[in-house]
Amino acid sequence: MKKRRQDEHSYILLKKIVGVVGLCAVFALCGLGAYGITTFFYGYMGYHPNDLVKALIHSVLNCLLFIGVGIIISFFTMSRHRGRFQPLIDALRRIAMGDFRVNLDIKLAHEWGELVDGINHVAEQLNEMEKLRQEFISNVSHEIQSPLTSISGFARALHNERLRPEERIRYLEIIESESKRLSKISDNLLKLTALEGIQHDLERKRYRLDAQLRALILTCEPQWMAKEIEMDIDLEKVEIVADEDMLSQVWTNLFGNSIKFTETGGKISVKLETVNGEVIVKITDTGIGISKENQERIFERFFKADLSRNRANSGSGLGLAIVKKIIDLHHATIVVESEEGKGTTFTITFIQTA
Repeated sequence: MKKRRQDEHSYILLKKIVGVVGLCAVFALCGLGAYGITTFFYGYMGYHPNDLVKALIHSVLNCLLFIGVGIIISFFTMSRHRGRFQPLIDALRRIAMGDFRVNLDIKLAHEWGELVDGINHVAEQLNEMEKLRQEFISNVSHEIQSPLTSISGFARALHNERLRPEERIRYLEIIESESKRLSKISDNLLKLTALEGIQHDLERKRYRLDAQLRALILTCEPQWMAKEIEMDIDLEKVEIVADEDMLSQVWTNLFGNSIKFTETGGKISVKLETVNGEVIVKITDTGIGISKENQERIFERFFKADLSRNRANSGSGLGLAIVKKIIDLHHATIVVESEEGKGTTFTITFIQTA
């Protein structure tokens, strides 16, 4: 890379030197041409002005010839450059109109070649973003359509006067459940949209992370007690500078997933420690686990690794995407390790600040 840059600088310097030499040569030739023309006309007309007038006429004619030659050269150069750069202009127009399927296959020297590469890269990135946008819209439509269809179907069924009271109650419970799911999808979409804003300020403050984790574990006590889950808590006293409310969403989501996908009588471990200036939180469960291929996708929006389970256990597919975004905003990392049938461990690592 260094050698390539040196070659480019040498090429640019050489171009400048050649350009200066060329201008001097053109100016000299114009001077010779002006001298030849004036000498011819003086002899033809029999007119012999003094040296000052000769010098003045020669200088003016020299400049006019130089300007004329410059205009002619510029005209041909611009025509050539216009033809060379027309594909770039057309490509930029296509990108401006929303067509990102641009791939320029033209060879231009040095800095112009970098411009072509830059346009191709921008088009590729915009094309990827457009695909993600289309996928996002498709996923949102699907996620919203599913509960709406259920609500509409069971609402129509309630018009049947022959329904037994217990069936009517069950249908109303389903409508209520689907309405809550729709509301949760909407809330999570708003959260994710806010987090993905270009300007998003974190309300950082110093607080006890172990106290926060312990409080949230106690908040979830009714859920893990109902499934007779054993909780193994090992929390070192640690202070951290972070957005407390945002990290609360992270822990609530991860604890909720661990409880949801751990069978009755299982075990969940929460460990907090500091190692070499890093704050590490590990949340381990003995749940159903996540397959290897799904581990690479669980932080994608609307991705659900629990496709085989019933709707009551199914989430919106946005929770872990929100978790990942919050962790990224804190310049931290989150890693998942899992084995189907044995359990899952989420490891979150922060850089400890003084």
